[in-house]
Amino acid sequence: MNGDGTDEPGWDVSPEDEIAPVVEAAGRQVRLWREAAGMRVVELGQAIGYGEDLVRKVERGARIPRAEFLDRADGVLNAGGHIAAFKEDMERARYPKKVRELKMLEERAVELVAYCDHNLHGLLQTEDYARSLFEMRQPAYSRDEVERAVAARMARRSIFDRDPAPALVFVQKEVTLRRPLGGRMVLRRQLERILEVGQLRHVTIQVMPTDREEHAGMQGETQVLKFEDGMAVGRSEGAFNGRPVSEPRQLRILELRHGMIRAQALSPRESSALIEQVLGET
Repeated sequence: MNGDGTDEPGWDVSPEDEIAPVVEAAGRQVRLWREAAGMRVVELGQAIGYGEDLVRKVERGARIPRAEFLDRADGVLNAGGHIAAFKEDMERARYPKKVRELKMLEERAVELVAYCDHNLHGLLQTEDYARSLFEMRQPAYSRDEVERAVAARMARRSIFDRDPAPALVFVQKEVTLRRPLGGRMVLRRQLERILEVGQLRHVTIQVMPTDREEHAGMQGETQVLKFEDGMAVGRSEGAFNGRPVSEPRQLRILELRHGMIRAQALSPRESSALIEQVLGET
C-alpha cells in the first residue's frame, strides 16, 4: 500500500497519447536503476510499498507514476535524483490530453475573458463542485476517471497565483449560481469561493441576470485567451462550429459578443451583492 491508502501509483496511459514516450522514459529509468542495484521487481515493490504488477506497469510505460512513487524509488535505488527528475513531467502526464493543452494555453495567457451559461467556469470551481459534475456524467466515469478529471481541473487554478497576474474576466449566467449541484453545502462553499476569488485585483466577476430582455450570450459559452506576443485564441459554442479560432476577423466577432455580454450583465459590485444574496438564501 502507498501513503494514501491505495495500491495505485498513477493512471494508465494510452500508447496513442503524445505523452507516452515521456512516461516510457520514466519507466525505463526505474528499470535501469533497479537492474543496476541488483533488485528484482518484487523486491523493489516491497521496498517502496507498491505491488509487483504495478511496478512492472510503470517500468514498461503503461502506468503514469505519482510523485511519491518516483521519490521512493529514487531513494531506495540511490538514483541521485535521476528518477525523481521525472516528477514534473509525470504531473502533467496525469491529466487528459485536452486538459494539458488547455492548461498550457492558460499558463501563457495574459488575459482571459469567458462567459458561461451552463456550469461555473472550471477555474472558479471548488474541488467538491467539480467532483459532483464529473460524478453525474453519463455514461458514468469510473472512480479513477473522476479523480483524474478533478485533479486536472484543480491544477489549472494555479493561474490565480501567477506573477505577473493575468487579467481574468468571468461572466456567469445567474442560473449557474443557483443550481445546488452536489447539495446545498457544496453550493455554499462554491459561492464563498467565487466571492473570495472576486476580491483579487486581477479578477473581475459579473453575473448575467435571468430577467434580462436583451442577452447577447444566447448562442452559448464564449472564451478568448490573449498572449504576450499579441496572438489570441477563442471559442464559442454558437460560432464557427464551436472550433477554436485564432484569425483576427473571427476573434473580433467573439470579442464583440463578449463585450455586449459584459455590458448587459450586472457590474462587478452589483454581481458581488447578488452572489452574497444567493449565498444567504442557500
